[in-house]
Amino acid sequence: MQIEVIKGSILEVDADVIVNPANSLGLMGGGVAGVIKRFGGEEIEKEAVQKAPIPVGSAVLTTAGKLKFKGVIHAPTMEKPAMESSEEKVRKAVRASLELADSLGFETLAMPGMGTGVGGLPKELSAKAMLEEIKNFKPKSLKKVILVDIDPEMVQAWQKNL
Repeated sequence: MQIEVIKGSILEVDADVIVNPANSLGLMGGGVAGVIKRFGGEEIEKEAVQKAPIPVGSAVLTTAGKLKFKGVIHAPTMEKPAMESSEEKVRKAVRASLELADSLGFETLAMPGMGTGVGGLPKELSAKAMLEEIKNFKPKSLKKVILVDIDPEMVQAWQKNL
């Protein structure tokens, strides 16, 4: 499986689905979730909330609204909005995202830094955990994971751990 690292907006990558580092309630307030909702539309959050609670370690697919993607995967890195995340929660969220995308037959998945925004996890720790989970994953349909973030520190952390 190919891993690509890009500095930029997750909304501009060429992927089948994108990952939202969510909370278990499906509420999309700040960070990446807020950007996805602002540009994709309220219906993304509405559908995520309907599918809640989403336990950390699981993931759900919703519409991508007005976005060009086939869907948005909501993978909680925290139980409630603005809670602290952890390396273990990030690992579970990444694994759940990969498993869901792969089981639904998607070939390309884009993912931002997980747990590093409001979750407060150090970027280096997140990058290492994310890449270990991606490298250990054995896909059936998934061919490429794009790690994309507007934060140059997150991009550097991925590049260093790649």
